[in-house]
Amino acid sequence: MRELWRRVVAAFDGLSRNERVLVSTAGALALAALLWLALVLPLLGAARRAASDAAAAEQQVEAVRALRTRFDEVNGRLVAVEGRIQGAPAGEIFTSLEQMAAQSAVKIDSMEPRTSPASDEYRETKVQVSLKGVRIRTRADKQELLDVTFTVSSFEPI
Repeated sequence: MRELWRRVVAAFDGLSRNERVLVSTAGALALAALLWLALVLPLLGAARRAASDAAAAEQQVEAVRALRTRFDEVNGRLVAVEGRIQGAPAGEIFTSLEQMAAQSAVKIDSMEPRTSPASDEYRETKVQVSLKGVRIRTRADKQELLDVTFTVSSFEPI
């Protein structure tokens, strides 16, 4: 390697002044191009990727914040429902529905129990209720009767 370096130095010393300036300028430009390709371009690419990654991370943080807000909202509603379940009077759903119908002057045509999925925390009782001849309020010149079927669920802590 030293021998090669000595030859390069000897060849450079053998050049005229203008040739030395030209070779020095070409060498400096080659060194600058090598530094640009080896250092600057990779650093610029890394900076672009870092900016892109930061933007993606910010979007993810915003998505997590939105999910947290939604979770808090749903969890608040769940806590409220669980509080209503815990504080609700225990009783037979059929009796409660009959009492509400009597208070509303509605005649229940039928009530049929329905199956519901098992839960570790609550016992759900479902009843399908059919009402016939329910009067609704419409325009004064056009009153009609409806037949209504709906399902009612009650929950009790286990």
